[in-house]
Amino acid sequence: MIHPTAIIDPGAHLGNNVSVGAYSIIGPSVVIGDDTIVDAHVIIKGPTEIGKGCSVFPFSSLGDAPQDLKYKGSKTRLVIGDGTIVREYVTINRGTEEGGGITSVGSTCFLMAYTHIAHDCTINDYVIMANGATLAGHIHIDSYAIIGGLVAIHQFVNIGSYAFIGGCSAVSQDVPPFCLAAGNRARLYGLNLVGLRRHNFSPETIRNLKQAYKILFRSGLILKEAIVKTEETIKDSPEVEQLLTFIKTSKRGIHR
Repeated sequence: MIHPTAIIDPGAHLGNNVSVGAYSIIGPSVVIGDDTIVDAHVIIKGPTEIGKGCSVFPFSSLGDAPQDLKYKGSKTRLVIGDGTIVREYVTINRGTEEGGGITSVGSTCFLMAYTHIAHDCTINDYVIMANGATLAGHIHIDSYAIIGGLVAIHQFVNIGSYAFIGGCSAVSQDVPPFCLAAGNRARLYGLNLVGLRRHNFSPETIRNLKQAYKILFRSGLILKEAIVKTEETIKDSPEVEQLLTFIKTSKRGIHR
């Protein structure tokens, strides 16, 4: 399962049935879970933990030092969950001390070719990032979000769950959950209805989210007033509560 031209540091730990392709280099303090496939010409530096059943395609670079001028060589980490697919030329950097020390990618994510994830980002489960999507540092992406090709996201931005970012967008503020955003700079274009239906959200939930969206973004009210009106109008909807909580806790402000 280990190609004879691969270089595996004695300080690395490989689980059962791990495959490492030709000319790949796995450094010290790297842990790779069972049944993970590391293809040819991959470089993985530690401290890095990769879960079970992952696939890492050629010419990816995982766990190298953050691209941060303040970084002075401290032992920060990269953690990748189970079942995540990392396609060709993906780069994921470790964290920084100032940012908490960990860059984290969840389980069952799909990172397409040339994706870049910078230091201290947190990517939750089932996130899809299309070709050339680029994250600056300290970005948080909630589960089931989809980031289109050639999208650039500003540092410290949060992307809500089930959000969809259209291709070639520049995202400088937070994108609320369940919403569709696109453009340079990005703006909201409604709910991600295709994603909601694909994930079997009930018709009632979708109606509630549509009503909340109209109040929050199309009523002409200032945001504080729109939040109050939404809370008064729509009761007992966890998804609407999630949307409101995201907006109320946003630090960068949200795209409107």
